[in-house]
Amino acid sequence: MSPADPGRAEWRKQPERGSQALLRLMTWLSLTLGRPLSRGILFGISLYFLLFAPAAGKASRAYLQRALGRPPRLAEVFRHVHCFATCIHDRVYLLNDRFDLFDIQVEGEDVIQEVLAAGRGAFLMAAHLGSFEVVRALGRRQPGLRLAMAMYLENAHKINAAMAAINPAAMLEIIPLGQFDSMLQVQARLDEGVVLGMMGDRTLAQDPTLPVPFLGQTAAFPVGPMRLAAILKRPVLFISGLYLGGNRYAIQFERLADFTGIERKERSAAVNEAVNAYAGCLERHCRAAPYNWSNFYDFWQPPAETA
Repeated sequence: MSPADPGRAEWRKQPERGSQALLRLMTWLSLTLGRPLSRGILFGISLYFLLFAPAAGKASRAYLQRALGRPPRLAEVFRHVHCFATCIHDRVYLLNDRFDLFDIQVEGEDVIQEVLAAGRGAFLMAAHLGSFEVVRALGRRQPGLRLAMAMYLENAHKINAAMAAINPAAMLEIIPLGQFDSMLQVQARLDEGVVLGMMGDRTLAQDPTLPVPFLGQTAAFPVGPMRLAAILKRPVLFISGLYLGGNRYAIQFERLADFTGIERKERSAAVNEAVNAYAGCLERHCRAAPYNWSNFYDFWQPPAETA
């Protein structure tokens, strides 16, 4: 395990494209025109992103070469960008409870039901893979499944501002990390049976990381989310909401780790094992549905280049 260097937070340095006004305009157009017609606008947005975000395009090609096992064609890079744009666009409808527009498959429902029956809460370890909003849609449809997110306050502000522009009534419950009482807040919500989502494929500069094999090359994955689950002795599930094309999504729940009976002396090894399991699970999904992963920066950036 090693401390993260500044380069591991490269994603935070990238300027955001868009604004609250643009989001509100896109939301109005989407709800007014309907999903089939407004999807036509996405082609222009995806093309703009491909042409005027060269660093993201370069990162997309590097990732797709690993996921596909060969150099990607330009059309495949566009498809990667367009999949991301589609998931963002569909968020407009999901946040406005238009579940009737989508065909959502659920796999591993027995896994989440088992967690809910225990009543102790759990961690849902997600990734920037497909759509997390489609998972929240399941939570709003299924009684007993209460979802919240744990993240750093800066990211929470950005996400809630974006959601407020789409639908102020659909604000995400967020527990801010990095504060003196964060652990107590997290534990309290878990004790209430809440399932807590965290992203396990991005790290901040000050966070410790673990070098893990991922898509043929070592990458640094954050340790903090798994360490938090281990300290609080909770089970961890991997969650994905993969976009399958058209109006189809697939939600998958998978068992990842269970820290319920872990002793303190075993914690470090168990956390490392869980981070490796998470990376392996994410790699499997990236190979099966390569256009769903939307980390448009150099995820494998070597430490020597990030000083």
